[in-house]
Amino acid sequence: MILHFSYEELRALRTGADAFLEGEGSAAGVVLAPPERRARVEALLPLLRGDLSLSTLEELWGVQSAVSAIVECLRAEMESVVVTLHAADEGAVAAYFDFAHSLTVSHRIGEMASEMSALIELVTGSQRTSEAARDFQFPD
Repeated sequence: MILHFSYEELRALRTGADAFLEGEGSAAGVVLAPPERRARVEALLPLLRGDLSLSTLEELWGVQSAVSAIVECLRAEMESVVVTLHAADEGAVAAYFDFAHSLTVSHRIGEMASEMSALIELVTGSQRTSEAARDFQFPD
């Protein structure tokens, strides 16, 4: 399955991934990220050049984990900038749009994960398992 991105979404995710990896949210008072989340964001960053082809639900979960970490980081950054500067400040508005574009992608990934889970259940006739999430292949 293909996860499509707009230019703005890719730019926002790259900005958020860079911020996450540089400070891991520490500037916003968040505890350092677990190594797995950091590894997932590091793995996603070079892929943020265009649409992603995801063959399994397990691959999508990895992307979902990374994007969730990015969204959390961008939310904290946006809140910090709004409080520090002003809600109408150019930096606050830019931070809002980075957060909003990333949140939109996160929502789309959640919908895609639900669809993939439903397809696995429909085709296999049983509840989705971690093995099925890893082995069931989705074509582009």
